[in-house]
Amino acid sequence: RVSIQKKEQKAMKTLLLLQVWALVAQVTSGYFHYLPGVAPKQFEDGQDVGMSVNKLTSVKTQLPYEYYSLPVCKPQRIVDVAENLGEVLAGDKIENSLYELHMKRDEYCKVLCRKVYKKEEVELFQKRISDDYRVHWIIDNLPSAIRVFDVNIPEVEHFESGFPLGITVYGKDVKDMYYLYNHIRFTIRYHENPSHFDGARVVGFLVEPFTVKHEYKGEWDGNNPKLTTCNSEKKVEHTLPAQPINEPGEVIWTYDVTWESSEVPWASRWDVFLKSGEDDQIHWFSIINSLMIVMFLTGMVAMIMMRALNKDIARYNEEQTAEETQEETGWKLVHGDVFRPPAFPILLSVFCGTGVQIAAMLMTLMVFALLGFLSPAHRGGLMTAMLLLFVFMGYPAGYVSARLYKMFGRKDWKRNTFMTAMLYPGTVFGCFFVVNLFVWHQGSSGAVPFGTMFALLVLWFGISFPLSSIGAYTGFNKETIANPTRYNHIPRQIPPQPFYMNTCVSTLVGGILPFGAVFIEVFFIMSSIWLHQVYYVFGFLCLVLLILVATCAEITIVMCYFQLCSEDYHWWWRSFLTSGSSALYLYLYSIMYFVTKLDMTKFTAGLIYFVYMFLVSVSFFLLTGTIGFFACFWFVRKIYSEIKID
Repeated sequence: RVSIQKKEQKAMKTLLLLQVWALVAQVTSGYFHYLPGVAPKQFEDGQDVGMSVNKLTSVKTQLPYEYYSLPVCKPQRIVDVAENLGEVLAGDKIENSLYELHMKRDEYCKVLCRKVYKKEEVELFQKRISDDYRVHWIIDNLPSAIRVFDVNIPEVEHFESGFPLGITVYGKDVKDMYYLYNHIRFTIRYHENPSHFDGARVVGFLVEPFTVKHEYKGEWDGNNPKLTTCNSEKKVEHTLPAQPINEPGEVIWTYDVTWESSEVPWASRWDVFLKSGEDDQIHWFSIINSLMIVMFLTGMVAMIMMRALNKDIARYNEEQTAEETQEETGWKLVHGDVFRPPAFPILLSVFCGTGVQIAAMLMTLMVFALLGFLSPAHRGGLMTAMLLLFVFMGYPAGYVSARLYKMFGRKDWKRNTFMTAMLYPGTVFGCFFVVNLFVWHQGSSGAVPFGTMFALLVLWFGISFPLSSIGAYTGFNKETIANPTRYNHIPRQIPPQPFYMNTCVSTLVGGILPFGAVFIEVFFIMSSIWLHQVYYVFGFLCLVLLILVATCAEITIVMCYFQLCSEDYHWWWRSFLTSGSSALYLYLYSIMYFVTKLDMTKFTAGLIYFVYMFLVSVSFFLLTGTIGFFACFWFVRKIYSEIKID
């Protein structure tokens, strides 16, 4: 009877859970894609859709500037749009504009303003144009895009975010000529579905820049300007005389607006950015090819290791005579030294704790990315999520670091806690602060204000540091990790090692495979960062990260096994450095990428690139090194717990 009641209670709980799950699924089915801040917005006919200006960017200088840092047409009252932490760090500066775009209302040759430029203003335009700056505008949270045609596949549309500020015509024997794009043709695509919603939704924002030297008769009438180069009946064409920006003088800014109906739904309006690019097929093929090769190699490594270890353990556990015991060689001989604490134990424990913090951040970030919370519509969302997740992962960092430090027989927990919370974040913040000074000196909008800098310090010392301290306190109060064997008081002498088992050689060889597993994906990630392209293949990125974890673990275990078979028991640091050395290849690859793919001629741009790639490489070193260390730690404990120790 009691068992029947228990079964009924269990069935009721199961039914309740199913009902809750069904309710959650019903709610999320309607709102899952409409996250806060990116829900669709409908516009009525004739309603102003509101265009905002964002910033100027250049792959040459890597220094963003506010759009209104140029002497362009400005509203009397500039209103800043509220920005999140990620947008501020990325240098975004979203502000209102004078452009009036009304739903489904086509307009041509509409005058925005007339400006008379001085010599200093002309030189500023020339400087920005020569540095290949692009203009970024926004309508309904959708960035402007320019259509790019591929001669090989002209029927397929390709798009690039933003549009160039102007063009430069270089001359051999004459002075370089600069031309300004002062006329913009907006092509705004909208989607209607009366059965589901009223009004229309913006699903495309295309721009086509023109350089036109406008002309007019008589005196300029600002209230009723009448141009002879274009009007409501006569469109602007590329055959009109261009607008030079070489000498002081006037420039008339104009624009056209055309509306196109589109079958693209609102949820797919970002596809033009995510699917564009000539490297798509190479990208997919290379990732799949890389995954297959790495999976094949890791399978072979696992098979070899299982066979070799099974034979070794069986041989060591056999009854042996005294003469056989004396002739014994291999990894069993170092059982009395294999768990001897390493040199610089505090540094190793701090590195592992920080690596766990980075790994936990990445795993959580991947979950949110795969669920769609980090879509490009969330401008600055990825950077904000990374910072907050890293801060809140201070607890596992302190816990792991403390547990390892205590296992090594050390008791200075205050020093360990302080270094865990300060070493890596302090290095990142120090480099970031120095680079920010150079960016601030250039007057770039990418310079982080001191208010935001203070907010970062609050996140660090107000959240990350306390969480790390709590984690360390919890870790030190746990019982010491017991290893399968004790180490002798007198260290065993290590026999001479062959050259290929040298620390430098073995660690450098071990780092090749982990880097080889991810270098294709690294190329696309670096292109998205330094060439301002959109990256959104988080599914493949997650798969590549899993392959990276497996590769780091298995190559480190293999190298550790060979090392122990050579009777070298100094495996603690080498296990960390074997997989961590892949960061060296990452930084060397970043140098090659800088030379072959980028065209940075400014000192500040080079400083930004190499300092930030150094920080990325350090983070990669801590992540891969920690994976290798814990894989090796598990492996060594496992094999020495399986053998008989006399």
